[in-house]
Amino acid sequence: MKKMKSLRTSTRRKIIILSVLFVAFVLLQAFYDKLPHQQQGWLVPICYNVILAVSLNITVGILGELSLGHAGFMCVGAFTGAFIVKLFSVVSPDAGMWWVYIIAFAAAGILAALFGILIGVPVLRLKGDYLAIVTLAFGEIIWNLLSVTRVSYDQGRLFFRLGGTEIEGLTPDAIKIIDGAQGITRGLRMDKSYSFIIAFFLMFFTVWLLLNFIHSRTGRMVKAIRDNRIAAESIGINIKRYKVIAIAVSAFFAGVAGVLYALNNGQAVATQANYGYIMSINILVFVVLGGMGSTIGSVVAALLLTIIPDWLRFLNDYRMLIYALVLIGMMLFNSNPTLRGFVDRIKTSVKTFFASLFAGKKAEKKSEEA
Repeated sequence: MKKMKSLRTSTRRKIIILSVLFVAFVLLQAFYDKLPHQQQGWLVPICYNVILAVSLNITVGILGELSLGHAGFMCVGAFTGAFIVKLFSVVSPDAGMWWVYIIAFAAAGILAALFGILIGVPVLRLKGDYLAIVTLAFGEIIWNLLSVTRVSYDQGRLFFRLGGTEIEGLTPDAIKIIDGAQGITRGLRMDKSYSFIIAFFLMFFTVWLLLNFIHSRTGRMVKAIRDNRIAAESIGINIKRYKVIAIAVSAFFAGVAGVLYALNNGQAVATQANYGYIMSINILVFVVLGGMGSTIGSVVAALLLTIIPDWLRFLNDYRMLIYALVLIGMMLFNSNPTLRGFVDRIKTSVKTFFASLFAGKKAEKKSEEA
């Protein structure tokens, strides 16, 4: 206990967050078979939504730049990972799937990060609404391009075509890897027996790595740029470099989440609903609702906003109305200093009560020992 108190506040907070996540995983894994089918179906979406939320929090909360293209990086990752998994299932069906998944997640994250750098270098000179519009356009371009992309495997070779109709000159044995608007639709779904385990550990390591990034030297530089760009530049911080690093890190984990999203759904189909601006706005809602810059807030918001829509399905036509009202209510609460002050006072009272309770017990023990 003394060692815990001697740690920095950020380190204590990190240990608490990771401990709570791990305990939740152990409990869910222990009672997984007893959970209703609907609740089992929530687990993997919660994991990839948490990854998306905490990764976007790097750009929006820590860097302080508004990005509406997060679904674009997610789309790059989803198609990269799905392409690798499908290609291995065709070329080498006997290959161990664990290695295939590792390659798929790593390649998806790296390619998404490269796109982040490619977009970040010219775009991060812009600010505010201009940056939001450019990143939104990037996301729309990506899913539209992938929706007209065709890749087939025939006689040991890959054939590629962008736009138009079917690829010509293929044999009857040719296998479609990416089929235009149909995307990648077969051979992707993970085995349910270990899909949650993979999803959880990806989420766990993402949260761990991003917490370390936020409190690292680089993370502090990024926060300095957010707080005061002129002051940061005056002390020698390379603004462009650290902005690109932040958006690349954010894009990397968005790509990883994209693979998880595609494998869980059993398909990678480039549509507006899956990877368009609506998805980007949904991810942004996780960050804003949880509190920009707050990792634990992003985790909790992603958890709640994954579950609430399913809880409200029985209301049919009124489901989205109630969901919108809940969002508005929570946003008003977060932006109201009076309400937040009231909750903080309650938290302080509870902490004081338990602190005095434990202090009283310690005093009793000391008096008994004396």
